[in-house]
Amino acid sequence: MANKQIESGISQTAEWTCLSRAISSLEKDPCYKSDDTIALKLLPTRIKMIIGIPFVRKLFRKLVPAKGMYEYVIARTKYIDSIFKEALSLGFDQILIFGAGFDTRALRFEELNRRTNIFELDAANTQEAKVAQFHKRGLSIPPKLEFIAIDFDKELLPIKLEQAGFTRNKRSLFVLEGLLMYLQPSSVDDTFRVIQEYAGGGSQVVFDHVFSSVLRHEELYDDERKIVEQVSKAGENWHFGIENGKIEQFLTAYDLRLCELKNAQLLEKMYFTDSTGKTVGFVNGTHCLVRAERI
Repeated sequence: MANKQIESGISQTAEWTCLSRAISSLEKDPCYKSDDTIALKLLPTRIKMIIGIPFVRKLFRKLVPAKGMYEYVIARTKYIDSIFKEALSLGFDQILIFGAGFDTRALRFEELNRRTNIFELDAANTQEAKVAQFHKRGLSIPPKLEFIAIDFDKELLPIKLEQAGFTRNKRSLFVLEGLLMYLQPSSVDDTFRVIQEYAGGGSQVVFDHVFSSVLRHEELYDDERKIVEQVSKAGENWHFGIENGKIEQFLTAYDLRLCELKNAQLLEKMYFTDSTGKTVGFVNGTHCLVRAERI
């Protein structure tokens, strides 16, 4: 069953991700800086003023998130940004963003989009809040962007996609960012069965997941307990994980081939290594990023 927070209010984790991306856009360190300036525009004016103070941003980095989660969100955003832009440049037919939250890629990369239809799925309350902020901030919704309100644990995804005009057997990119861990295992299976059914030749999937050991509270990673507690307090508990080393087995069941797997150590090398080769940021190890292709 879907959790009550997502059913009755705006997703707090979606808000936190938006805040993290906004703060990252203000960073001076190139390893920490991202280009999501639209996330900054979506924040209330008083919040923008507060995070505009360097000391506050430094304090946020050290005290607010669990160790390495701010860095993980930055790395995840940059990694998926690169895949999103590549799909646009290659002229993919469709991009489907599951649990989009306050994602801004359709706006940020609109100039790169020549032919790709973009669909965003999310809970109605979160999606309505996002659209309201777009209008309030004078942000134009791109003509190729379609919003689809859905409860992943209660509504049938194929019906929602058909109603929105998402087409089968097209070259598509499926983005599941910060989503799978919040779904029941049966909902994860249903979602990937739909991807399997709809994905045309050359289609790709990018997603992140937590390791199953985190759900078992084995505490193999830094601040693991703190992360789980923060998610629980937000009313958005984790229900799904993948065993470390079992990702290819998971993908094969849905006719997907592993292209890239980025754990915390690889993300640190990619995004938090300075020009001298020094690691300047720690990425939390509870999560992993995966890129796969339709077989």
